[in-house]
Amino acid sequence: MELFIKNMVCNRCISAVKQEFEKLKLPVNSIALGEVQLAKEPSEKQLVQLRQSLAILGFEVLDDSKKKLIEKIKNTIITQVHYNSGDEQQNFSEILSKKLNKDYSYLSGLFSEVESITIEKYTINQKIEKIKELIIYNEMNLSEIAYQLGYSSVAHLSGQFKKVTGLTPSHFKKAGGKHRKTIDSV
Repeated sequence: MELFIKNMVCNRCISAVKQEFEKLKLPVNSIALGEVQLAKEPSEKQLVQLRQSLAILGFEVLDDSKKKLIEKIKNTIITQVHYNSGDEQQNFSEILSKKLNKDYSYLSGLFSEVESITIEKYTINQKIEKIKELIIYNEMNLSEIAYQLGYSSVAHLSGQFKKVTGLTPSHFKKAGGKHRKTIDSV
């Protein structure tokens, strides 16, 4: 059985969700961002307890198929932006269509309707937060960051960064990164 869980955006989220399943003695085959594969179907009582314990942690078990699809879109984008290297430079529309086996125009329309933001804008917001993280931790220079996140140039990255944040990357770095958001609040 597969469950879809809203607001799982990082490895700590996976760990927290895993602990809740263990507490309820629900055997899990695998856990990924937004998805849990159960070894067996839970009882109704276990499912109610699971929903309550996950809600306390800020998660939600999704039942609606549209909400599940939206969460898959978000998790695919988060994974691509935050956890993949820049080695595979692919278009997000192609990645989403392929991974979710749906036409991109359908995914885009649904996402915009439900989230009141376009997939493109959501992706840009995720990229900006990743850029902020990399700038703060001083792990890479802007050329390396631009390559990793699929920007055509440092100028393109800088222009988009300034448009979204109101600051250039260098001004952001000087400000000490005071304008960062958590992934789930993007």
